Amino acid sequence: MRSWPTGLIALLALAPFGIAHAADMPIKAPSAPVTATIYSWAGFYFGGNGGYGWKDPSVTFSPNDGNAAASTCFGGPPPIGTCAAPASFNINGPLGGLQAGYNWQFDQHWLLGFETDFDLSRIRGTGISNFSLSGFPANFTASENVTSFGTVRARLGFLPMNNILLFGTAGFAYGHVDENVALNSVAGNGGGSLTFGYNCVGGPNCFVGSSSRMATGWTAGGGLEYAVWQNISVKVEYLYVNLGKGNTVDVVSVAPNGVPGQAQSSFSAGYSTVDFHVVRMGLNYKLN
Repeated sequence: MRSWPTGLIALLALAPFGIAHAADMPIKAPSAPVTATIYSWAGFYFGGNGGYGWKDPSVTFSPNDGNAAASTCFGGPPPIGTCAAPASFNINGPLGGLQAGYNWQFDQHWLLGFETDFDLSRIRGTGISNFSLSGFPANFTASENVTSFGTVRARLGFLPMNNILLFGTAGFAYGHVDENVALNSVAGNGGGSLTFGYNCVGGPNCFVGSSSRMATGWTAGGGLEYAVWQNISVKVEYLYVNLGKGNTVDVVSVAPNGVPGQAQSSFSAGYSTVDFHVVRMGLNYKLN
């Protein structure tokens, strides 16, 4: 008879006990799958922005009385002056301010919100129109400066990914606009009639006019906003801002030419529509 090794017999004898012990050991459950954090855009937010604005205004000039007309291009043949051509120029500059708003997120891909903002700005520039006044060289210098503006807008947003927002926006706009005009000629240039006259005593600024006003209108644009971390997002946007019909500034002679009872001659400077373009970046913090 064949004999089995003593060690093998002992191992076979203990095997059932090892299998039973293994069956009693707890089995570790598989790890739950890791899911990406879903960013919620719903709620109030606030932040700051900075950017750049620009436009291309124009100003036209026309005499307001017979003497101003006779001193430029309406004096009859041969004319003793020339008409002042329109001044076309560019205004541009930096801007910066604050914004706040609220979003309602309907589902995974769409939201509706409102936003209001206010920016200080230096969107400004000056144009020049050269002409002849009573036969002497002269020019109009006209400037425009948008010193501040704000908007109240609705926003409609689409979410191609949960942390990327593409939006269109439109609403109400307002802004503070300064306009200044001066007529400059040679010292001593003067002229007039029994009713109207002027005297360029020093030459520069012998006719001046200015306006400082609050204008209202509308705005529209769009942009992209990206949630970078928890409640923080960054955005870039474009806005077209239209603050309505241009203003007319009276440019009045500083002094008549000394005839008793003579009124000061004047011109009108008609500004084009106050509108400008804005590109800016912003940082928002969303409240929980």
